[in-house]
Amino acid sequence: MNRSKRANHFGTAVEKRMAENRRFDLERASWHDSRFGNGTPVEITSTMHEHSDGQPDNWKVYRESLEKLRRHDGWYCFVVYRPHGRSGCTILCDKMVRSSDLQPLRWHGGGDHRGTEQAKIPIISIF
Repeated sequence: MNRSKRANHFGTAVEKRMAENRRFDLERASWHDSRFGNGTPVEITSTMHEHSDGQPDNWKVYRESLEKLRRHDGWYCFVVYRPHGRSGCTILCDKMVRSSDLQPLRWHGGGDHRGTEQAKIPIISIF
């Protein structure tokens, strides 16, 4: 099985690590993954540092989730990781960004996934 088919596995591992490192309370909701201790929602989104062809990866942000995060003054936790072995990964860097501070995004159809539009954010635009 290639790495992209294991992205959900790596994403879950990253969420757990970031919750521990940043002291988030994990909470499964359709529009966020966790909360700060004060109840502010946080969406943890992760991406591999590069595809197998050497091209940098990007994050996908969903319009409906972003709008809801903005209404609740929420945050994104952007994480870049490097997978190793069948199940391991190393977090290379992470950054907290207030949802209202995200640059204007170019939206396109998200297909059936989450029933909303999506935008891709390149790693270089966050770091």
